[in-house]
Amino acid sequence: MVPYFPQKIAHRAILVYLISLSLVSVFFVGYVMLWGYILLGILWVAGFFLLTNRWTETWRTIPAKEFDRRIFWVAVALRLVWVVASYYYYLTANGQPFEFGAADSLSYHDEAAWLAESDWSFVWDYHFGSFGVSDIGYSLYLTVIYKIFGPVIIIPRIFKAFLSAYTCVLLYKLSQRTFGEDTGRMVGIMSALMMNLIVYCGYHLKETEMLFLEVAFLERADYMFRREKANLWHILVPSLLALSMFFFRTVLGTVAVFSFATAVLLMNTPSMKRGWRRLALIGWGLLCLLVLSGGTIMTEVEGYWERKEENIERKRYQQTVRGNQWAQYATGAVMAPMVFVLPFSTMVDIAGQYGQQEKHGGNFIRNFMGFFAIMGVYEALRRKKWRDFALIGSFVIAYLGIVSVSGYGNAERFLLPGLPGLIMIWAYGVSTLRKNTFKLLVPWSVVVVAMEFAWAFFKLGSRGLF
Repeated sequence: MVPYFPQKIAHRAILVYLISLSLVSVFFVGYVMLWGYILLGILWVAGFFLLTNRWTETWRTIPAKEFDRRIFWVAVALRLVWVVASYYYYLTANGQPFEFGAADSLSYHDEAAWLAESDWSFVWDYHFGSFGVSDIGYSLYLTVIYKIFGPVIIIPRIFKAFLSAYTCVLLYKLSQRTFGEDTGRMVGIMSALMMNLIVYCGYHLKETEMLFLEVAFLERADYMFRREKANLWHILVPSLLALSMFFFRTVLGTVAVFSFATAVLLMNTPSMKRGWRRLALIGWGLLCLLVLSGGTIMTEVEGYWERKEENIERKRYQQTVRGNQWAQYATGAVMAPMVFVLPFSTMVDIAGQYGQQEKHGGNFIRNFMGFFAIMGVYEALRRKKWRDFALIGSFVIAYLGIVSVSGYGNAERFLLPGLPGLIMIWAYGVSTLRKNTFKLLVPWSVVVVAMEFAWAFFKLGSRGLF
């Protein structure tokens, strides 16, 4: 096993990024990104790979509790710096402390500020009255914060920084039990440094809280499965966490239930060795499904599925109307095979897509590290470890698979919930590198350069810009 992130890989990743950025910028010189976005991308890519290499080597010997604390406070510091810096940058550039083209962010803020002035009975009726359950979780959470602290925009984002940092700690604990100590530490460091997870702390969106619930569910479910004795409390906590995800994104809650059931059926862990306990958990899962099937949650799930094709067609039509004439070719059959590397990195300046340019460095990291996700899945199958990874693997693959055929296959925001699981698979893929598989990184580097160039060509060509 490779116990740390190799320097050769870090240097190669940075070189591939610089080649890709230079090639795209030179060939599409009329659409070069602003220098601010270019410098931001270089900073994030270089920082992620160099610090991951450095810290996975130098932090290997420190005690686990010290590693917990170090990861948490490093993650908090990075996120707080971004929260404060982005707040004042958006305020200066936009006239308001919201990202460019903010829509949902403004809606969440305005709704919560309005509800914070109402009494609790009205707030409760508003959220649990005639509307569905999806999306009410974040609105209610934000309303509570505004009722306590007032509608001060930066306070929820400070909370996000701490929640996101603790998510990194949970990812370390989950990965340590699943893959081993060295790989777990690699996951903790990668998640603390991952640009996309940091950037969302500066948005007024629900993604940070949603990812926290997701990772907490996976960590507590895994904890339950790996215990010699599991009591009602150990079962109840992950079940409630899975239920809570329905109040943020219905599909995410559905995937959580699916991954839980898959783990019950497949994982070979101490709590699953006795047949009666497996049967009891299956019975618990069936009971949950029966409860959900008669209520609002299941109605929403059925509605989403029945409207799936209609939603895809509408999404394609909207993209075409906005000028993206080639969007009709980005079908599920095209996007699904690329699910481990999406979303592609936008390295050209397109009006209105400043958020994609802002996060292009983080998306490049996902593109490059997709190689290790593929290697991780391959090695899990080759080494017959796939049963041990059933909980994480089924969650990631199911969620990304659904998104890839939904019409949002390259939408970074919709792909974000798959990122924590992918980081774990990346680290496992790195840890299982062999001489034969390491050689494949050279052609993959060429593929990544071609990928970034092709995406720039697609983005500009589909809008008739050249």
